This record gives sequence, C-alpha cells and structure tokens, in this order.
Amino acid sequence: MNEYTDEYLISFEEDMQKAVDRLYADFSTLRVGRANPKVLDRIVVDYYGTRVPINQTANIQVGDARMLVITPWDMGVLKNIVSAINDSNLGLNASDDGQKIRIVFPVLTEERRKDLVKEAKNMLETCKISLRNCRRDVLDVFKDMKKASEITEDDLSALEKQVQKLIDKYNTNVEEICEKKIAEIMEV
Repeated sequence: MNEYTDEYLISFEEDMQKAVDRLYADFSTLRVGRANPKVLDRIVVDYYGTRVPINQTANIQVGDARMLVITPWDMGVLKNIVSAINDSNLGLNASDDGQKIRIVFPVLTEERRKDLVKEAKNMLETCKISLRNCRRDVLDVFKDMKKASEITEDDLSALEKQVQKLIDKYNTNVEEICEKKIAEIMEV
C-alpha cells in the first residue's frame, strides 16, 4: 500500500461521515412531540417574491417543551409564515397575535408515531445506500489501481478488508443512531 491508497481511504471515511451527518440532519427534522426549531428547516416562505427558509425571515425560539415562538423581523411577512407552516405536511397549527407566531406541538398519536418510525427507517436505508455507494466507489478505484499495477493483489485484498471494517463500523453506528431516534419517537 502507499500514500495514494491512504488518501483514498481518508476520503472514503470523510464521505461516509458526510452520510452520517446527513442522517443526523434528516432526523432533526422529524417532529417527535417536543418543540424543535429544526422541524421548520424544510419550510420556505414567500418573502417579497423570493422563496426563503423561515429562519431567514424571523427569530425562532422554544417557548416551552411543546411550543415554538416565531418573531418575524418584518411584520409584512407574518401571514405568509403562518400560511407556510399551516400548509406544510408537519401536522402543526400556527396562530398569530399580530406580532408573534405560536406553534403548539400536539401530543403524537400512536399512528403518527408509527409513521415517523417508518420515515426514520427510510432515512436510515437512504444513509446505508450512501455508505454502500462510497464503498463501491473506493473499491473501484483500488481495482483500477490493481489493473494498472500500482498495487499488488495482496494490497488489494488488504484494502478490501480495511474498507469492509470501516463500512461495518459505520453501519453499526447509523443503526444505533436510528434505534435512539425510534426510542425518542415512541417515548410518550
């Protein structure tokens, strides 16, 4: 093995970490019954003809365990924010008092919890697919290096084992992350 293979292994591990980070980001957008400003990250609002995320038009604070308080920087966009939240597929109901928007997170039903668990498992599977794609890409590079006689057959075999150990480690890690998220979703 040589410095080129080490660079590819480092790049491979960085790509896998990006997939895990994406999984964390996706999980943070799942509504689990507690107030979390991240659930609004996917919602965009019409701000004078431009579609922008809510967090770029207002200050979002956690009022208590089950309430978010949104204070728009420009009161002209208040009704647009309320409409965007109510029209989203998050099951949230936003109400305003002319100055601030309040979102009370309802207690999740058992059916909604099961739907969220399915969504979390789909996110996990997407992450695992990304990890497998990373593995395939790096192994293709190593096989091409073998064909070009840059590494030996023994080096290729050792690299394949090293890549498999890394992928196993990351798969175990994302499964543990998903189990924790599912436990959080099912918590009453």
